[in-house]
Order: sequence, then structure tokens, then C-alpha cells
Amino acid sequence: MAKLVATMNSAWKPLGAVCALVIGVYAYTAWLGARQPLTLPATDNYYNLLVQGFRAGQLSLKKEAPPGLAQLADPYSATLGAFDQSGSGRILDMSYYKGRLYLYFGVTPVLLLFWPFVALTGHYLSHGQAMAIFCSVGFLAGAALLFALWRRYFSEVSVGVVVACTFALGLATGVPVILPRCDVYEVATSCGYMLAMLVLGAIWRAMHEPERETAWLAAASAVYGLALGARPWLLVGAVILLAPVARAWMERRPIWALLVAATGPITVIGLGLMVYNALRFGSPFEFGWRYELAGGPHTERHFSPGYFGFNLQVYFLRSVGWSRHFPFVQDMTTPRLPPGHGNPQKTFGILTNIPFVWLALAGPLAWRKRSREENPILHWFLATVSLFFIIGALIFCFFCYSASRFELEFLPALVLLAAIGVLGLERVLAPQPAWRRVARCGWGLLLGLSVAFNLCACVENYAVTQYDIGNTLWHKGKSQDAIESFERALRIKPDYAQAHCDLGVALQQEGKIEDAIGHFEQALRLRPDRALVHYDLAGALMQAGRVQEAITHWERALQLKPDFVEAHYNLGTALAQTGKIDEAIAHYEEALRIKPDYTEARNALVRLQAHQ
Repeated sequence: MAKLVATMNSAWKPLGAVCALVIGVYAYTAWLGARQPLTLPATDNYYNLLVQGFRAGQLSLKKEAPPGLAQLADPYSATLGAFDQSGSGRILDMSYYKGRLYLYFGVTPVLLLFWPFVALTGHYLSHGQAMAIFCSVGFLAGAALLFALWRRYFSEVSVGVVVACTFALGLATGVPVILPRCDVYEVATSCGYMLAMLVLGAIWRAMHEPERETAWLAAASAVYGLALGARPWLLVGAVILLAPVARAWMERRPIWALLVAATGPITVIGLGLMVYNALRFGSPFEFGWRYELAGGPHTERHFSPGYFGFNLQVYFLRSVGWSRHFPFVQDMTTPRLPPGHGNPQKTFGILTNIPFVWLALAGPLAWRKRSREENPILHWFLATVSLFFIIGALIFCFFCYSASRFELEFLPALVLLAAIGVLGLERVLAPQPAWRRVARCGWGLLLGLSVAFNLCACVENYAVTQYDIGNTLWHKGKSQDAIESFERALRIKPDYAQAHCDLGVALQQEGKIEDAIGHFEQALRLRPDRALVHYDLAGALMQAGRVQEAITHWERALQLKPDFVEAHYNLGTALAQTGKIDEAIAHYEEALRIKPDYTEARNALVRLQAHQ
């Protein structure tokens, strides 16, 4: 017993160190995301606008809806254009109802963090800071749960193994992947993740503390009710609250107090959410999705069996693309989209890119050679975690969108099961040191690959975010700022072909033609099959007076994309300059065949024909 106590006491330092490291990674990554040039001031962030609305005595955001929205026949399916300028004018994904703007992403992050922070400090939290806090608390809840599992059921396993599993809970769960893009969507998702891990922890305590079983189950129910205010889909997963009730029933113990504890708090909070919805949108079941300003057509079917096969592939089976250059990760090649499904956003196949999760299959080893008193409780808890994972995975496999942030809804539970599988494997192999060393090499390799993928994908997502910022800045006419963002993306991801191309466009606009040509050529080395890159390079070469080279690239662009109307027009102009009038006329005529109202091509054709 003294040896066990000493082992547990010695575990605090390494476990504390790995927890500090993980939280440091979260904080630094979120800080980088918050330093984006287009990041809104904290006061204008969506959740803080809701805080300001609440403080002003209203349920809508403290923000006036653009008057022009009321003039649109269908603002929910319209391209918002001028009504959605980036910055403080942004209204994309807000809910618009009876002339007011609302937030449908969830009231819970406001009640738990944003509003209390303002009340206590007088300052507003940024989305990045909030997300780092939610993810850190969620990770610590998972780490505490893993420590409790180790202390009660796997005390013969070494501290180093527990430290490694804790590392997996922090950096192999998809959290690092989404942190570089700290936006309103990710805040709600990270809040749901935090609350789900706290619920699992409370259920664990309910199962292992008989004298306080009812109190812990009531706490789990209350936390789960709050989670519904962040992620309404979690209502389906609320069935896990009945696990302690079902266990008591199987053991022929009284269940009524447990049943009230499991259903009472979540019901009260659920009724509160229904009243909140009814006051906002006239329906207790409307969270605002139907009134979302999506900037384009709404999908007709949010859930459908037709989406299952596609989502199963992009969430579990498909690998991302790989590059020889740091950060090595690229977007996956996705299968054909099913009708009604939105374009996937930075998804990754869990089974192929986070191979550590395969160790969840070793979960049954956790209860091998245990006493009859230990096994039932461990069975019930692992079944609870497994059920939560399965429900989350199924829901999002039937959903009309797929995104990496949705994987945070179910992946942490799977990683927790994999960590328990590692503990079970270590326990079973403890009498066989040679086989245990072999197993450690195996699962250690899987863990290393999983963490490496998460960190590389984190860096790649940051580069993509910088590129998106540059693109937005360029369209706003801020060429110099756009150039800086494109260059930042390329410092992180040198083989980013699209960033090279768009940086070339921005440099060309600034009059830096030779630099622009260099980036266009680099983009072509990476993506020689892109007609648009050939087209852009030809334009820069033409501007530099290298007409024949420009002709060559416009011709190549047309080989790749024969109906590229602008390439026909510009090639015609270049050919006319070199005296090839008949060829120039042919390209002008082809441009007009493709686009009969192409005024510039028609005028150029008339001029050439007049001089023949």
C-alpha cells in the first residue's frame, strides 16, 4: 500500500508537466489565431454582442440589422454581398428574425464564460481566448478521468504510460487542428467538448461513489443540460445519463431517486432553453438555424441517409494528402458529393490519420482477470463512453456538412477509449516484459504518428488561415496587407501553390512584375495542370514585354481549359501584336461564341477586321 501511495504521489510532477505543455500549446495556437489582421475587436465578437444585448435587457444581439435586409425577398438564401462586409459589419451566420439579429450557436458559452468575464473584469474575451479556456478545461477533465481510471484499476501500469496517454488526450484529439481558426463556430464546439468531458467525469464519480451517487448523477445531468445550450445535437446523447440508473436496475437496487437525478436537472434546463427559443423565434424548438444568414441557398435536408457513406469516408477512412515539404499535410481528395451536401471543410480520416484510436479495440483487456466486484462497474463506464462516441459519430455521418470541428464532437471519447486500451494492454502484459516492450514500441509509434499529424495539420491550417486572410484583404483593395499575409502563409507552407499564385496577382497589382512572375512560375512547378496559373503568368509576362512567352502560356491554358474565354481574348490580343491577324481573329470569334455579349472581344474583332 505504501508503495502504491508513493507511486501515485510521484506521478503528479510528470502529469502536471505534460498538462502544462498541452495547455501551453493550446494557448499559443489560439493566440496566433487571434493575431489575424481581420480579427474583430473583442467587443464586436458574436458572443460579446449577445452579452451586450443581455445587459441591455434584450435577447437579440446589440447590433442593428442592415436596413437593406428587409428589402430582400429571401435574405436567408441570398448572397449577402454589401450587407456582410468583413470586420464589424459582419453578419454572416447570424440569425435574422423580425428585423433583429440573434445568435443561434448557443447561449451556454455566454452564460458560462463571456458574461461572467465581463462582469468580473470589465473587459471582453476574444473568441481565441475563450476557445483556449474551453479546450484546456475539457482536456484537464479528460486527464483527471484517466488518472482516476489508472489509480483505481491499473495501478500496476507505470507512470510513464499514463503520461503518454495523457499526451494523447491533449494532442491527438483534433483540438490542435481547429485551434488556428478561432471563430464563432469553434467556440460553441469547444464548449460542448468541455462539458461532455465533465459529464463523463461526473458519471464516473456517480458509478464509483455509492454514498454520493445521486448527487453526482444530478451534477452530470445539470452539466449535460448546459451542453445542450452549446450543441443541441447532444440531446440524443443524453441517454448516457441513464447508465447509472440501468446499472442500479440490473443490480435490483431502487432507481427512482437516480432516475429523478438523471432526468430532473436536464429537463429544467431544457425547458429554460425552450422558453428562450420561444421568446426569440416564436417556437420552443427553433434555435435560429432556419433564420440563419448563410450567404447562399440553404440545404433542403439537414440529415439524410444519403450523406452517410460520404461522411463515413471523410471522417474515418480517407487519408489527407501528403507533401514532401513541411508541414507535410494537404487537403484530402474527397469522393463525389452527394446531392444536398455542402463542401467538406478540412476534414481528416480518423482511422487513417490518428492511428492511436485503433487501440480502442484493446478495451476489453481492461477487465481481463478482474474480480466480479470490479468488472461490472468498469464494463458500465466503458459502455457509457463507447455509446457517447457512437451516437456522436452517427449523428454527424448523417449530417449535411462535414468539417474538422465536428470531429471534436466524438473523437475525444474515442481517444479516451484508446488510452484505456493501452492501460489494459500494459496490465495484461506486465508479467511478460519482452512482449510488453514490443507492444510499447507499437502503440508508442501509433501515438507519435497521431500527435505528429495533429501538430502538422495545426500548422497547415494556420497557413491556410493566413492565405484566406490575404485573399480577403486583396478583395478589399488592401494589396500590401494581402501580400504580407500571403508571404506569411508561404513561410509556413512553401509548396502552397494557390498562395504563390495569388501572391503573384497581388505583386503584379503593386507593379512588382518580376517578383510576380517568379511566384507564378513557382505555382506552375507545383501545379502544372492549372489553367488559371498559366493565364496569370501569361498576363505578367505580357506586361513585362515577353510577348512570345505569354502566348505560349495562354495556349497552354486553353489546352487545359478550351472554353477559357478570357484566355481566348488575351491570346488574340497578343497574336495581333505579333502580326498574326488571322489567328487573332479566330480567337476573338471563339471568345464570342462562348460568350456572345463579350463587348471587349467584339470591339477588338471589329477593329482587326476593319484594318484587313
